[in-house]
Amino acid sequence: MVRERELAEDLSQEVFLKAYRALDSYDPTRKFSSWLFKISHNATIDHLRRSEVSTVPLDGDSDGELGVGRILEDETEATPERRLLGSDLGQELDVALRSLRPAYREAILLRHREELSYQEIAEVTGASLGTVKTNLHRARKELAEILRRRGLLRPGEGA
Repeated sequence: MVRERELAEDLSQEVFLKAYRALDSYDPTRKFSSWLFKISHNATIDHLRRSEVSTVPLDGDSDGELGVGRILEDETEATPERRLLGSDLGQELDVALRSLRPAYREAILLRHREELSYQEIAEVTGASLGTVKTNLHRARKELAEILRRRGLLRPGEGA
């Protein structure tokens, strides 16, 4: 969600500290992972609300700052996460996921990477079950369309 490894690691430490301090509020009749995801979700949303949105000039500037065009061209640069994916399809999927709006990306990642149920996703995000289902449906459709435009799916394939 935050797109920076170091920031994600910092937030993870913050989440575990919050979870430790709030252990007495944990309801053992519920899944521990859902409770921890809820804390993580809230910490991430809080961080995103607190942080300023970074902007990038369209053309760059004379101080050598990269413009949007140069940044967008750099999608093929191998990052550790992309190397871990290890395949062209994995890289393409990573790029496509990053282009989804945050609520859709979060729903897809919680469902397919973390393998949470719809109900667990609703509990983690605080969204209704209907919203979770709608977000997943729309996210899959958008993802399929992005992959189709990139030539990875034929018309009619996908969601």
